[in-house]
Amino acid sequence: MASNNLFAMTDRTPEFEQEDIQNNKVMSILAYIGPLVLVTIFAAKDSKSARFNANQGLVLLILEAAGSITFGIISAILSKLPFIRWIPDTLGWLWGVACTVLAVFGIVNAARGFVKELPIIGRFKILK
Repeated sequence: MASNNLFAMTDRTPEFEQEDIQNNKVMSILAYIGPLVLVTIFAAKDSKSARFNANQGLVLLILEAAGSITFGIISAILSKLPFIRWIPDTLGWLWGVACTVLAVFGIVNAARGFVKELPIIGRFKILK
């Protein structure tokens, strides 16, 4: 059952077979470690639970990259303005912390055998 709360971690565990979840824990954990999501995508393509986690890891990786690029460009543009150049650097750092927190949520849930949507980004679907 989906929640309307943006920060809710909707538990989707009952939708998956426990054997699949247990057999693919490592692949599900790897999905949240940056580019290692590609290992999960290609090595566990028949696992529904690993695929779910790979989707979330891929969305997270794309958001991390987009944030890094965006804040890097803004920082480079504002580098000549000493009184505000700290703003994009601080926002970029906060973006990185937020992405790391989401990755930790995903890793902890996968390690505990839960299949939960990450807060905010969990509803985005890239992989089928």
